[in-house]
Formats: sequence, C-alpha cells, structure tokens
Amino acid sequence: MDLIVPVKRLDRAKSRLRGVLPGHVELVLALLADTVTAAGSTPGVRRVLVVCEDERVPPALRGTAAECVDERGLPGLNAALRFGADRLRAADPGGVVGALQADLPALRPADLAAALAEAAGRRMFCADRAGTGSTLLLSAPGGPLDPRFGAGSAAAHAESGALPVTAPVPSLRADVDTPDDLAMATDLGLGRRTSTLVCVTHR
Repeated sequence: MDLIVPVKRLDRAKSRLRGVLPGHVELVLALLADTVTAAGSTPGVRRVLVVCEDERVPPALRGTAAECVDERGLPGLNAALRFGADRLRAADPGGVVGALQADLPALRPADLAAALAEAAGRRMFCADRAGTGSTLLLSAPGGPLDPRFGAGSAAAHAESGALPVTAPVPSLRADVDTPDDLAMATDLGLGRRTSTLVCVTHR
C-alpha cells in the first residue's frame, strides 16, 4: 500500500507550536522527517508520497524513503490528498492508498503496521489521542480515499462509512499540535530528528 503525507506551507504550519522552540520551521520539518521515516520503515508500506507547497521540504527529506512533489495552488489539505491519491493510483489503480498526518514524531512502525493489519482491505481511519481528529485514513483496494480532514474529522470519516481503528496504537494517535502534545510524544519516545532538536534546545 502507498501513503500520502500532506504538508502545508511551512510558515503557516503548526501555529500553536510557534515559540516552543527557537526554530519553528526546523521543528515542523523534524516532525515530518520522523513521521515519514517511520512510515517508510513499516512492513507493507511501498511508497510514501509527500505533497508539499514549499521548496524547503524536499531537501529536508533527503535520505528518507519519501518521494516529494511540490504542487502549488491546491485548495487545502483534502485537495492535496486527492491529488496525491490520483498520482499513486495512476501507477496502481487497484491498490490501497492512505493519508497520514505529517506530525507524528513518535510514530512506531509496529503501530502503523497494526493499523494496516486491522484494516485488511477495509476503509478505515485512526482517531487521534483526543478522539476528535484523524491521523490516518485508508482506502479499500481500488476504492476512493474520500478524505475529510479538518475539525471533527474523526466523526466526519465515521459518517462517510470508514471504520475506526481499535488496535492499541498510541504512537499513531500522538499527533503534535500543541506544547502538551509534544510533551506526550516525548514521553512515548521521539524520532531522531525531533529528539535531537529538542535536546539541543534544552541543553
């Protein structure tokens, strides 16, 4: 299966984390790099496609398994995901595509693999720690992704017919939007890039 990871323009991303660390853009890129590194290491994941609108993203992901496409002018997150899904489906029309949020710095491949195994070809979503947002959305083989990310996306995805992931996958639910979220992800164990940034800042 193939994953799409959408990324906003870096200067607009993660506004509630602004000021937590001196380098805001560096933090956003570290969250992304750790997310795609874990995703690319997950059994069953073939491609990780990052859809961005910022020329700083591709250089930051060199050395990871991610492919990057810089596509400007897409009207929002869901449009970026539909664009990425179409691109992946051109290569494999009958495959499973998934949307993964870009702010999962504690993600463990085993947790993502557990969610993929539970889905077993069904359209499913993983709610975040709060239970209101979504961190992952999976299509059925060859079926529409139909992303509905945004406020209340967990309920929106459920209403669209997607089933919720029930497996105990704490690192897949630990998206980082606030300082408290970052602290929770730190307790779970950050990936290398985010961990290094946090450690250097707090020396």
